[in-house]
Amino acid sequence: MGEKKDVPLRRALQTIPATESNLGGDFLAYVYGPVPSWRLGRSLGIDLLSVREKTCPFDCIYCQLGRTVNKQIRREKFIDLRLLQAELETIKDKVRADYATFSGTGEPTLACNLGKAIELVKNILSLPVAILTNAALLKDEEVLFSLLKADLVIAKLDASRIAPDEVQINTPIRPCPVKPLSQEEIAAIQREFFALKKVTTVYEATRPIVAPLNLAETIRRRPG
Repeated sequence: MGEKKDVPLRRALQTIPATESNLGGDFLAYVYGPVPSWRLGRSLGIDLLSVREKTCPFDCIYCQLGRTVNKQIRREKFIDLRLLQAELETIKDKVRADYATFSGTGEPTLACNLGKAIELVKNILSLPVAILTNAALLKDEEVLFSLLKADLVIAKLDASRIAPDEVQINTPIRPCPVKPLSQEEIAAIQREFFALKKVTTVYEATRPIVAPLNLAETIRRRPG
Protein backbone atom coordinates (compact mmCIF):
# COMPACT_ATOMS: atom_id res chain seq x y z
CA MET A 1 0.00 0.00 0.00
CA GLY A 2 2.92 2.33 -0.59
CA GLU A 3 5.73 3.49 1.63
CA LYS A 4 4.82 3.73 5.28
CA LYS A 5 5.19 7.22 6.70
CA ASP A 6 5.06 6.81 10.44
CA VAL A 7 6.60 9.89 12.03
CA PRO A 8 5.53 12.01 15.00
CA LEU A 9 3.12 14.80 14.15
CA ARG A 10 5.57 17.55 15.14
CA ARG A 11 8.23 16.21 12.78
CA ALA A 12 5.75 15.56 9.98
CA LEU A 13 4.74 19.22 10.08
CA GLN A 14 8.26 20.62 9.83
CA THR A 15 7.98 20.72 6.04
CA ILE A 16 4.83 22.86 6.16
CA PRO A 17 5.31 26.66 5.98
CA ALA A 18 4.50 28.41 9.24
CA THR A 19 1.80 30.47 7.57
CA GLU A 20 -0.04 27.28 6.70
CA SER A 21 0.03 25.82 10.22
CA ASN A 22 -2.37 28.46 11.54
CA LEU A 23 -4.48 29.55 8.62
CA GLY A 24 -5.59 33.13 8.88
CA GLY A 25 -4.21 33.44 12.42
CA ASP A 26 -7.55 32.33 13.91
CA PHE A 27 -7.59 31.09 17.51
CA LEU A 28 -9.44 27.81 17.68
CA ALA A 29 -10.46 26.22 20.97
CA TYR A 30 -12.77 23.42 19.79
CA VAL A 31 -11.63 22.60 16.24
CA TYR A 32 -8.12 21.27 15.61
CA GLY A 33 -6.12 19.61 12.87
CA PRO A 34 -6.52 18.27 10.32
CA VAL A 35 -4.28 15.44 11.49
CA PRO A 36 -2.99 12.56 9.33
CA SER A 37 -5.05 9.48 10.18
CA TRP A 38 -4.21 5.99 8.96
CA ARG A 39 -7.91 5.14 8.91
CA LEU A 40 -9.58 8.44 7.97
CA GLY A 41 -7.06 10.32 5.84
CA ARG A 42 -7.14 14.06 6.60
CA SER A 43 -9.08 14.15 9.85
CA LEU A 44 -10.42 17.46 11.15
CA GLY A 45 -10.81 17.18 14.91
CA ILE A 46 -13.87 18.36 16.85
CA ASP A 47 -13.39 18.46 20.62
CA LEU A 48 -16.70 18.71 22.50
CA LEU A 49 -14.92 18.47 25.85
CA SER A 50 -12.03 20.90 25.31
CA VAL A 51 -10.79 20.42 28.86
CA ARG A 52 -7.23 21.05 30.03
CA GLU A 53 -6.98 17.57 31.56
CA LYS A 54 -8.06 14.27 30.03
CA THR A 55 -11.65 13.33 30.89
CA CYS A 56 -12.74 9.75 30.24
CA PRO A 57 -14.46 6.73 31.83
CA PHE A 58 -11.28 4.67 31.26
CA ASP A 59 -7.58 5.08 32.00
CA CYS A 60 -5.94 3.08 29.22
CA ILE A 61 -2.18 2.83 29.44
CA TYR A 62 -1.77 3.11 25.65
CA CYS A 63 -3.79 6.33 25.29
CA GLN A 64 -1.96 9.11 23.45
CA LEU A 65 -3.27 11.63 26.01
CA GLY A 66 -1.64 9.90 28.96
CA ARG A 67 -3.31 9.23 32.30
CA THR A 68 -6.96 10.11 32.93
CA VAL A 69 -7.19 12.99 35.38
CA ASN A 70 -10.98 13.36 35.40
CA LYS A 71 -12.49 9.87 35.42
CA GLN A 72 -16.24 10.08 34.94
CA ILE A 73 -19.16 8.37 33.26
CA ARG A 74 -21.75 11.11 33.82
CA ARG A 75 -22.71 13.02 30.66
CA GLU A 76 -22.77 16.79 30.69
CA LYS A 77 -22.50 19.86 28.47
CA PHE A 78 -18.87 20.91 28.31
CA ILE A 79 -19.09 23.64 25.66
CA ASP A 80 -21.72 25.96 24.22
CA LEU A 81 -22.44 24.90 20.64
CA ARG A 82 -22.77 28.54 19.61
CA LEU A 83 -19.04 28.87 20.18
CA LEU A 84 -18.37 25.75 18.11
CA GLN A 85 -20.60 27.13 15.37
CA ALA A 86 -18.59 30.36 15.28
CA GLU A 87 -15.35 28.43 14.80
CA LEU A 88 -16.83 26.21 12.10
CA GLU A 89 -18.08 29.25 10.19
CA THR A 90 -14.60 30.77 10.43
CA ILE A 91 -12.75 27.78 8.96
CA LYS A 92 -15.30 26.27 6.58
CA ASP A 93 -13.69 27.77 3.47
CA LYS A 94 -10.10 27.25 4.66
CA VAL A 95 -9.93 23.60 5.58
CA ARG A 96 -9.32 20.55 3.40
CA ALA A 97 -10.32 17.34 5.11
CA ASP A 98 -11.77 13.89 4.42
CA TYR A 99 -13.65 13.57 7.73
CA ALA A 100 -14.75 15.71 10.63
CA THR A 101 -13.87 13.53 13.60
CA PHE A 102 -15.18 13.87 17.15
CA SER A 103 -12.30 13.08 19.48
CA GLY A 104 -9.98 15.40 21.41
CA THR A 105 -9.24 15.62 25.14
CA GLY A 106 -11.43 12.73 26.24
CA GLU A 107 -14.40 10.51 25.44
CA PRO A 108 -16.72 12.42 23.06
CA THR A 109 -19.90 10.58 24.08
CA LEU A 110 -19.61 12.21 27.52
CA ALA A 111 -20.91 15.38 25.84
CA CYS A 112 -24.70 15.41 26.15
CA ASN A 113 -24.98 17.73 23.11
CA LEU A 114 -23.14 15.32 20.81
CA GLY A 115 -26.15 14.71 18.53
CA LYS A 116 -26.78 18.41 17.95
CA ALA A 117 -23.06 18.96 17.40
CA ILE A 118 -22.98 16.29 14.67
CA GLU A 119 -25.88 17.98 12.90
CA LEU A 120 -24.15 21.35 13.21
CA VAL A 121 -20.90 20.07 11.73
CA LYS A 122 -22.67 18.41 8.81
CA ASN A 123 -24.69 21.52 8.01
CA ILE A 124 -21.70 23.86 8.01
CA LEU A 125 -18.80 21.77 6.71
CA SER A 126 -20.58 19.26 4.46
CA LEU A 127 -18.08 16.60 5.54
CA PRO A 128 -18.78 13.03 6.62
CA VAL A 129 -18.61 12.71 10.40
CA ALA A 130 -16.68 10.07 12.33
CA ILE A 131 -16.78 9.38 16.07
CA LEU A 132 -13.91 7.80 18.00
CA THR A 133 -15.35 6.20 21.13
CA ASN A 134 -14.27 3.72 23.77
CA ALA A 135 -17.87 2.36 23.74
CA ALA A 136 -18.30 2.79 27.51
CA LEU A 137 -21.63 4.59 27.10
CA LEU A 138 -23.18 2.55 24.30
CA LYS A 139 -25.77 1.16 26.70
CA ASP A 140 -27.23 4.69 26.93
CA GLU A 141 -30.05 5.07 24.39
CA GLU A 142 -29.44 8.80 24.00
CA VAL A 143 -25.84 8.06 23.08
CA LEU A 144 -26.95 5.48 20.53
CA PHE A 145 -29.41 7.90 18.93
CA SER A 146 -26.67 10.51 18.70
CA LEU A 147 -24.23 8.08 17.10
CA LEU A 148 -26.80 7.16 14.46
CA LYS A 149 -26.35 10.68 13.05
CA ALA A 150 -22.67 10.02 12.31
CA ASP A 151 -21.41 8.47 9.10
CA LEU A 152 -18.79 6.31 10.81
CA VAL A 153 -18.43 5.13 14.40
CA ILE A 154 -15.03 3.71 15.36
CA ALA A 155 -15.61 1.97 18.68
CA LYS A 156 -13.20 0.14 20.95
CA LEU A 157 -14.61 -3.32 21.56
CA ASP A 158 -13.08 -6.06 23.68
CA ALA A 159 -14.84 -9.35 22.96
CA SER A 160 -13.96 -13.02 22.68
CA ARG A 161 -16.45 -13.88 19.96
CA ILE A 162 -17.17 -11.51 17.09
CA ALA A 163 -17.90 -11.98 13.39
CA PRO A 164 -16.55 -8.87 11.64
CA ASP A 165 -16.74 -8.04 7.94
CA GLU A 166 -13.55 -5.99 8.10
CA VAL A 167 -10.60 -5.88 10.49
CA GLN A 168 -8.20 -3.00 11.16
CA ILE A 169 -5.21 -4.01 13.30
CA ASN A 170 -3.61 -1.28 15.36
CA THR A 171 -0.73 -0.93 17.81
CA PRO A 172 0.35 2.23 19.70
CA ILE A 173 3.13 3.56 17.48
CA ARG A 174 2.90 7.05 18.97
CA PRO A 175 4.83 7.64 22.21
CA CYS A 176 3.22 5.80 25.14
CA PRO A 177 4.30 3.50 28.00
CA VAL A 178 3.39 0.38 25.98
CA LYS A 179 5.91 -1.07 23.55
CA PRO A 180 4.26 -1.44 20.13
CA LEU A 181 3.98 -4.78 18.41
CA SER A 182 6.54 -5.21 15.64
CA GLN A 183 5.60 -5.44 11.97
CA GLU A 184 6.29 -9.17 12.10
CA GLU A 185 3.98 -9.63 15.10
CA ILE A 186 1.21 -7.61 13.45
CA ALA A 187 1.64 -9.66 10.25
CA ALA A 188 1.18 -12.87 12.25
CA ILE A 189 -2.08 -11.53 13.67
CA GLN A 190 -3.17 -10.45 10.21
CA ARG A 191 -2.77 -13.99 8.90
CA GLU A 192 -5.31 -15.20 11.45
CA PHE A 193 -7.99 -13.31 9.50
CA PHE A 194 -7.17 -14.90 6.14
CA ALA A 195 -10.86 -15.62 5.44
CA LEU A 196 -11.78 -11.91 5.37
CA LYS A 197 -11.49 -9.87 2.20
CA LYS A 198 -10.40 -6.65 3.93
CA VAL A 199 -7.76 -6.68 6.64
CA THR A 200 -5.56 -3.61 7.07
CA THR A 201 -2.90 -2.71 9.60
CA VAL A 202 -1.41 0.49 10.92
CA TYR A 203 1.95 -0.46 9.41
CA GLU A 204 0.54 -0.73 5.88
CA ALA A 205 -1.39 2.51 5.93
CA THR A 206 -0.12 5.73 4.40
CA ARG A 207 -0.78 9.11 5.98
CA PRO A 208 -1.49 12.27 4.03
CA ILE A 209 0.44 15.49 4.47
CA VAL A 210 -1.69 17.96 6.41
CA ALA A 211 -1.61 21.64 7.37
CA PRO A 212 -3.30 22.11 10.77
CA LEU A 213 -5.44 25.17 11.29
CA ASN A 214 -3.89 25.71 14.73
CA LEU A 215 -0.67 23.85 15.46
CA ALA A 216 -0.61 24.37 19.23
CA GLU A 217 -4.17 23.13 19.78
CA THR A 218 -3.52 20.18 17.47
CA ILE A 219 -0.38 19.05 19.31
CA ARG A 220 -2.18 19.39 22.65
CA ARG A 221 -4.59 16.68 21.49
CA ARG A 222 -2.13 14.70 19.36
CA PRO A 223 1.18 14.84 21.27
CA GLY A 224 4.29 13.04 20.13
